Amino acid sequence: MAQGVCDTGVPKLVLEAAKQAMDEGLNTYTRYDGLVELRQALAQRMKAFNHMTVDPDTEVTVSAGATGAFHCACMALLEPGDEVILFEPYYGYHLSTIVAVEAVPKFVSLQTPDWCLSLDDLEQAVTDRTKAIVLNSPGNPSGKVFSVEELQAIANIARQHDLFIFTDEMYEYFVHDGCTHVSIASLPDMADRTITISGYSKTFSITGWRIGHAVAAPRWSSVIGAMNDLVYVCAPAPLQYGVAVGIQTLDAVFYQELQRSFQRKRDRFCQVLQELGLSPTIPQGAYYVLADVSRFPGTTGKERAMYLLEKTGVAGVPGEAFFQENKGASYIRFSFAKTDAVVDMACERLQKLKSKNGRQELR
Repeated sequence: MAQGVCDTGVPKLVLEAAKQAMDEGLNTYTRYDGLVELRQALAQRMKAFNHMTVDPDTEVTVSAGATGAFHCACMALLEPGDEVILFEPYYGYHLSTIVAVEAVPKFVSLQTPDWCLSLDDLEQAVTDRTKAIVLNSPGNPSGKVFSVEELQAIANIARQHDLFIFTDEMYEYFVHDGCTHVSIASLPDMADRTITISGYSKTFSITGWRIGHAVAAPRWSSVIGAMNDLVYVCAPAPLQYGVAVGIQTLDAVFYQELQRSFQRKRDRFCQVLQELGLSPTIPQGAYYVLADVSRFPGTTGKERAMYLLEKTGVAGVPGEAFFQENKGASYIRFSFAKTDAVVDMACERLQKLKSKNGRQELR
């Protein structure tokens, strides 16, 4: 239950379309910013779902996964010494990329138990060197879905201080309990300063295909595309085509069942965590959950994760991967992007933490 590899099934038509593309000779380079069919499919889907008007010829860059798109965007738009705000808990690749381009990460902690944003903390984090805010919603590892009110407040700060917003919306279709995903670029006057990054790696369970995208105003998209050409040349051509066909063909029923399926997995897994007294913060979206394991033996998240692994055979990621200093030592992140059989097996193994009299066995 550690890495979010998403081992659920790939839609058959997506696989068949990629195979067809290979058979028909689509095995060479595409344009640096992606296959035209995929760029057009993304623009159409984003208009319908994200309420964004996107020019597929000038505003879309298809890259080597959303991580690749984020890396190219940071290379293109950040200078050494620029400060970039991350909300904590954060996704490790965001931090690593910011450091790699010699920008300076600044952290704003979301407040437990619901990972609420303090606008005062955000305002105080902005300096005259701040260049951008990274917005990951639905969030990894927190599962937080930023509300419209929070997004509007973040947008106001970005406009006031002339900041970029780099989004990570990879889990936009994984929302629970009736939550709604809103792209901040769809808010008034935000399209020009927002780099919207996403992909279908999780939605179609094709994490190994490495197909992601960045959407931005033409003046930003052109330099992001140039960096994409320099670093990756292009994303895999036939796999781009498979994703395009999936976007064009799969209907609302597919996305509705995706949401229902993952909410069931979340509910099943979080119920067991609660029964064991591990106090999960119930995610509003994505497919991760942070559980409080401070009662386990050890002083670090790694020691506690190893204790759990040795006791039950269930793996999780130590919380320090998502927090600065030692603030993550009380957490383990689990991913429930697994088949129902694997989720059930993990739940059964976690029950080993209960002693015969029903109390949690910690030592």
